[in-house]
Amino acid sequence: MADMTRLSQRSMAFVLAGGRGSRLKELTDRRVKPAVYFGGKTRIIDFALSNAVNSGIRRMAVATQYKAHSLIRHCQRGWNFFRAERNEFLDILPASQRVSEEMWYRGTADAVTQNIDIVDSYGIEYIVILAGDHIYKMDYEIMLRQHVEQGADVTVGCLTVPRADASAFGVMAVDAHSQITSFLEKPADPPSTPEDPTKALASMGIYVFNWKYLRELLIADAADPNSSHDFGNDLIPEIVKGGKAVAHRFDDSCVRGEGAPSYWRDVGTLDAFWEANIDLTDFTPELDLWDQSWPIWTYSESVPPAKFIHDEKDRRGVAISSMVSGGCIISGTEVRNSLLFTQVHTNSYAVLDHSVVLPNVVINRSARLRKCVIDRGVEIPTGLVVGEDPVEDAKFFRVSEKGTTLITKDMVEAWKAAQ
Repeated sequence: MADMTRLSQRSMAFVLAGGRGSRLKELTDRRVKPAVYFGGKTRIIDFALSNAVNSGIRRMAVATQYKAHSLIRHCQRGWNFFRAERNEFLDILPASQRVSEEMWYRGTADAVTQNIDIVDSYGIEYIVILAGDHIYKMDYEIMLRQHVEQGADVTVGCLTVPRADASAFGVMAVDAHSQITSFLEKPADPPSTPEDPTKALASMGIYVFNWKYLRELLIADAADPNSSHDFGNDLIPEIVKGGKAVAHRFDDSCVRGEGAPSYWRDVGTLDAFWEANIDLTDFTPELDLWDQSWPIWTYSESVPPAKFIHDEKDRRGVAISSMVSGGCIISGTEVRNSLLFTQVHTNSYAVLDHSVVLPNVVINRSARLRKCVIDRGVEIPTGLVVGEDPVEDAKFFRVSEKGTTLITKDMVEAWKAAQ
């Protein structure tokens, strides 16, 4: 058993971070989804990377493709503390046409296939494949132990979800020993778990393999002209048919406070992104960012503390049930149930209500913003009112199905031109 405690030290994390995240609309026009800001000072990818470090994994690779500059720069600035002489590192693996001049990454499995020689150089036994675009806290060491103890060919991280909601996911049918008997992509009638007919097991896009085993699979898959070279579509269903695929329940390895529910979010739509950020302003948020035993690491800018100024009627710098990051100046503005990233400057008589404000935003006087997401670097014009008339808002800004309004620089310029 002594050797079992060091599984993370014999493993690497391979983070798939190439997806655009088009459901976030203009928020991913200039950055890939894993590089989107979250929670006041972090980015989405920081959760997968922090989970790996906190689990004891010190060798990582991040495969990038779509509009990767923001992500690469963030990793270079915020994740540069690894020491190669201690056999720890974070490699950025852009889709660089290493296999063929015409070939970018064709699927999630192909992203690993094209870097087989690099993974070989790590000298690892196990590889943990991670999606770089979800918000959660998880100890991968627990999943690695289950993989080894059950002698699995692949172990698939699974969420326990209401069966009625499972049709949006890849769903596992499992036996009493958690071995996967079938894998169904977005089924109309999802199979239930053995212990609860109202629940189903949905894939998290997290996989553990023995590297030697996966290496052979990838080489065979690359030679198959009928494959889409994707873990969920091709490799996992094949292993379910002919090998031993095991489900790992997220509830068993989720890192959370005592009595707290297990927390996992796909912030892939504007409404989900807004809601998960605003949830952090709750009295006791389900996601604990204050837990020093499982910190979320990130690039920390050198900025002064937040500052609140003015104390007159209708011109009071105040924040209630909100998170305000360093470098912010709240000058005569009322901020309620909102989350402000670094270096946000607001001016007198403005009101922010249930809004998520990304870094380096300026909000000018008398603006009133409700249920908004404001992209990085936007300057909100004096007197702009958003969130009170959705029909008027939709003429210039992106209004979601549930009434979240996205404001970007280009939208503000269009609004100005029409005044």
